[in-house]
Amino acid sequence: MYKIGFEAKIFYGTAGSTASTELKHVAESVSLNIEKGSAEVAVRSSGWKKVLSGLKDASVEFTLAGDTSDAGFLAIQNAFFNDTAIALFIADAETGGVGLDADFEVISFNRTEDLEEVINYAVSVKPSANSEREPSWQSGSSGE
Repeated sequence: MYKIGFEAKIFYGTAGSTASTELKHVAESVSLNIEKGSAEVAVRSSGWKKVLSGLKDASVEFTLAGDTSDAGFLAIQNAFFNDTAIALFIADAETGGVGLDADFEVISFNRTEDLEEVINYAVSVKPSANSEREPSWQSGSSGE
Protein backbone atom coordinates (compact mmCIF):
# COMPACT_ATOMS: atom_id res chain seq x y z
CA MET A 1 0.00 0.00 0.00
CA TYR A 2 1.31 3.45 -0.89
CA LYS A 3 1.83 6.04 1.82
CA ILE A 4 1.94 9.81 1.60
CA GLY A 5 4.71 11.66 3.44
CA PHE A 6 2.40 13.46 5.86
CA GLU A 7 1.21 10.04 7.16
CA ALA A 8 4.70 9.27 8.44
CA LYS A 9 5.61 9.96 12.06
CA ILE A 10 8.67 10.36 14.25
CA PHE A 11 8.30 9.06 17.79
CA TYR A 12 10.66 9.92 20.65
CA GLY A 13 11.34 8.60 24.12
CA THR A 14 13.93 7.69 26.70
CA ALA A 15 17.07 6.02 25.36
CA GLY A 16 17.08 2.29 26.04
CA SER A 17 13.42 1.80 25.12
CA THR A 18 11.27 1.99 22.01
CA ALA A 19 10.05 5.54 21.40
CA SER A 20 6.28 5.93 21.73
CA THR A 21 5.48 9.66 21.96
CA GLU A 22 4.87 11.44 18.68
CA LEU A 23 7.20 14.32 17.83
CA LYS A 24 4.44 16.78 16.94
CA HIS A 25 6.08 19.72 15.19
CA VAL A 26 8.04 18.07 12.39
CA ALA A 27 7.95 20.47 9.44
CA GLU A 28 8.57 19.84 5.76
CA SER A 29 10.54 16.75 4.78
CA VAL A 30 12.18 13.96 6.72
CA SER A 31 15.09 12.03 5.20
CA LEU A 32 15.89 8.56 6.50
CA ASN A 33 19.20 7.54 4.94
CA ILE A 34 20.42 3.96 5.25
CA GLU A 35 23.34 2.52 3.33
CA LYS A 36 25.96 -0.19 3.58
CA GLY A 37 29.68 0.01 3.26
CA SER A 38 31.28 -2.43 0.87
CA ALA A 39 34.54 -4.23 0.31
CA GLU A 40 35.64 -4.75 -3.26
CA VAL A 41 36.69 -8.20 -4.36
CA ALA A 42 38.62 -8.33 -7.61
CA VAL A 43 40.29 -11.53 -8.71
CA ARG A 44 42.15 -12.20 -11.91
CA SER A 45 40.05 -15.27 -12.74
CA SER A 46 36.93 -13.11 -13.13
CA GLY A 47 36.30 -10.28 -15.51
CA TRP A 48 34.15 -8.57 -12.88
CA LYS A 49 34.63 -6.46 -9.80
CA LYS A 50 32.45 -7.80 -7.02
CA VAL A 51 31.59 -6.52 -3.55
CA LEU A 52 30.85 -7.84 -0.11
CA SER A 53 28.38 -5.95 2.04
CA GLY A 54 29.87 -4.11 4.97
CA LEU A 55 28.48 -2.27 7.96
CA LYS A 56 25.19 -0.41 7.76
CA ASP A 57 25.14 3.34 8.31
CA ALA A 58 22.07 5.44 9.08
CA SER A 59 21.26 9.08 9.49
CA VAL A 60 18.03 11.03 9.75
CA GLU A 61 17.53 14.68 8.85
CA PHE A 62 14.36 16.57 9.68
CA THR A 63 13.10 20.06 10.43
CA LEU A 64 11.37 21.02 13.67
CA ALA A 65 9.19 24.10 13.98
CA GLY A 66 10.69 26.10 16.83
CA ASP A 67 7.96 25.72 19.46
CA THR A 68 10.32 26.03 22.43
CA SER A 69 7.59 25.04 24.91
CA ASP A 70 6.87 21.69 23.20
CA ALA A 71 8.07 18.60 25.12
CA GLY A 72 9.36 16.91 21.96
CA PHE A 73 11.32 19.98 20.90
CA LEU A 74 12.83 20.21 24.39
CA ALA A 75 13.74 16.49 24.34
CA ILE A 76 15.67 16.94 21.06
CA GLN A 77 17.28 20.17 22.27
CA ASN A 78 18.31 18.61 25.59
CA ALA A 79 19.75 15.53 23.87
CA PHE A 80 21.93 17.83 21.76
CA PHE A 81 23.16 20.17 24.49
CA ASN A 82 23.55 17.47 27.17
CA ASP A 83 25.28 14.99 24.84
CA THR A 84 22.75 12.28 25.67
CA ALA A 85 21.07 9.71 23.45
CA ILE A 86 17.36 9.83 22.65
CA ALA A 87 15.16 6.98 21.43
CA LEU A 88 13.57 7.68 18.03
CA PHE A 89 11.36 5.56 15.80
CA ILE A 90 11.18 6.88 12.24
CA ALA A 91 7.91 5.31 11.10
CA ASP A 92 5.83 5.43 7.94
CA ALA A 93 2.54 5.39 9.87
CA GLU A 94 0.93 6.14 13.22
CA THR A 95 0.49 2.54 14.36
CA GLY A 96 2.10 -0.61 13.02
CA GLY A 97 4.60 1.51 11.13
CA VAL A 98 7.65 0.39 9.20
CA GLY A 99 10.93 2.12 9.95
CA LEU A 100 14.13 2.50 11.93
CA ASP A 101 14.04 2.17 15.72
CA ALA A 102 17.21 3.14 17.61
CA ASP A 103 18.80 5.33 20.23
CA PHE A 104 20.29 8.34 18.45
CA GLU A 105 22.80 11.10 19.07
CA VAL A 106 21.70 14.55 17.89
CA ILE A 107 24.57 15.58 15.63
CA SER A 108 23.28 18.97 14.47
CA PHE A 109 20.65 21.40 15.74
CA ASN A 110 20.72 24.39 13.37
CA ARG A 111 18.29 27.30 13.66
CA THR A 112 16.87 29.09 10.61
CA GLU A 113 15.31 32.55 10.99
CA ASP A 114 13.70 33.48 7.67
CA LEU A 115 12.11 36.93 7.66
CA GLU A 116 8.50 35.85 7.10
CA GLU A 117 8.59 32.27 8.36
CA VAL A 118 8.41 30.58 11.72
CA ILE A 119 11.82 29.85 13.27
CA ASN A 120 12.83 26.29 12.36
CA TYR A 121 15.55 23.91 13.52
CA ALA A 122 17.30 21.56 11.09
CA VAL A 123 18.14 18.42 13.04
CA SER A 124 20.44 15.55 12.10
CA VAL A 125 20.73 12.35 14.14
CA LYS A 126 22.79 9.14 13.95
CA PRO A 127 22.62 5.90 15.95
CA SER A 128 24.40 6.18 19.30
CA ALA A 129 27.45 4.10 20.21
CA ASN A 130 26.58 4.72 23.87
CA SER A 131 23.49 2.53 23.70
CA GLU A 132 23.12 -1.15 24.51
CA ARG A 133 20.18 -1.21 22.10
CA GLU A 134 21.08 -2.05 18.51
CA PRO A 135 19.32 -0.15 15.73
CA SER A 136 16.56 -2.30 14.24
CA TRP A 137 14.28 -2.17 11.25
CA GLN A 138 10.69 -2.60 12.38
CA SER A 139 8.49 -4.22 9.76
CA GLY A 140 5.23 -3.12 11.37
CA SER A 141 2.06 -5.05 12.11
CA SER A 142 0.13 -3.93 9.07
CA GLY A 143 1.42 -6.81 6.93
CA GLU A 144 3.40 -4.67 4.50
